[in-house]
Amino acid sequence: MFKRNQDIREAKKNIPTWLIAERLGVHENTLHNWMKKEMCKKRKERIISAIVGIKKELAEELDPPEENENKNSGSKSV
Repeated sequence: MFKRNQDIREAKKNIPTWLIAERLGVHENTLHNWMKKEMCKKRKERIISAIVGIKKELAEELDPPEENENKNSGSKSV
């Protein structure tokens, strides 16, 4: 079966559709309807940008930047 907007589907992977729709400020059903037809470049870029932002946030949650690393770097020598 032919799948439209394959680049978005590949970028999305296992990110829930509702999360992408929430980031875009649209209803989940709207995003599903958009996926039924090949989208224009501008809309695709907007969706891909939302996906990239979500992935970045998820990565930061899993591996938060170490805030204490700079504070403790000069205090003790081993």
